[in-house]
Amino acid sequence: MTISVRGVVARGKGEPVDVTTVLVPDPGPGEALVAVQACGVCHTDLHYKQGGIGTDFPYLLGHEAAGVVEAVGPDVTDVAPGDFVILNWRAVCGRCRACRRGKPWYCFSTHNASQKMTLEDGTPLSPALGIGAFAEKTLVASGQCTKVDPAIPAATAGLLGCGVMAGLGAALNTGGVGRGDSVAVIGCGGVGDGAILGALLAGAQTIIAVDVDDRKLEWARGFGATDVVNSKTEDPVARIRELTGGFGADVVIEAIGRPETYEQAFYARDLAGTVVLVGVPTPEMKLELPLLDVFGRGGALKSSWYGDCLPSRDFPMLVDLHLSGRLPLDKFVSETIALEAIEEAFAKMERGEVLRSVVLL
Repeated sequence: MTISVRGVVARGKGEPVDVTTVLVPDPGPGEALVAVQACGVCHTDLHYKQGGIGTDFPYLLGHEAAGVVEAVGPDVTDVAPGDFVILNWRAVCGRCRACRRGKPWYCFSTHNASQKMTLEDGTPLSPALGIGAFAEKTLVASGQCTKVDPAIPAATAGLLGCGVMAGLGAALNTGGVGRGDSVAVIGCGGVGDGAILGALLAGAQTIIAVDVDDRKLEWARGFGATDVVNSKTEDPVARIRELTGGFGADVVIEAIGRPETYEQAFYARDLAGTVVLVGVPTPEMKLELPLLDVFGRGGALKSSWYGDCLPSRDFPMLVDLHLSGRLPLDKFVSETIALEAIEEAFAKMERGEVLRSVVLL
């Protein structure tokens, strides 16, 4: 049996999205049907729409979401109907070489629902990041559901499903920011501000926000930046060094995903410091650095996948921190909108007018 719901579909590269009928099957083995309550408009969805991730159109967009489990398939024991969950796009398998080494956040065999959601004519849909949550209900692998305290509003909880978690994790997990560290974050959108908040939570002493937009720099101050640098008007590498005693930052987090800003991050770190790339580049981008500098500056050059998070460990902890007043996740929500307003939300995102537009269903 299938159910009909409204969902947001990208039918072709660069085409406007379409709110249309989506058919969702009953959950099979290892699957869960989730009634979506809120879903953030993430830059990754825009990448899908523009053809920057793949060509498996039509896409059912949306992935940064929270909702309630309505039904589960056979053999599902980790969640049950009625559970309030945050959806994640890395369902840990527990069996691959990363999981066996005790590093499940690197799981190399993450999985999605086996069955396909479709259009009314039977055309199979490709759900964004295996989730497809710009829909009233979606079908996912049960491992993509992480149960959390339902006291947190869905519009806030869903942000941990992607962008904010990526930023928090880039600082807390990948970057290993510690008490008294100096941290620079290049790019102050939702992911970058998440990294700033993570650095603050970890006890960093100096947190430097870098962007070309003064409005975003003011937002960054609100999340804990101690200093801001507009890289359109001053050299960010020189300024970061000046703010860190001439040495450079202990950890520099690049939250844009461009070769020129990565190079800035590389040279803005202290000797033996760490660079974390959490911004997502596009396939054609290339990076060129003198190999002697890579050797001579030492330290670590890291990429952060989903903030190297383990949803079952990190989501409940971060929700509890929010509910105790120590992690203001709600400050990321710029506006709440309906499904029909997603196209305009993409435009606002590109213009830098919002941190997160969140769809309420």
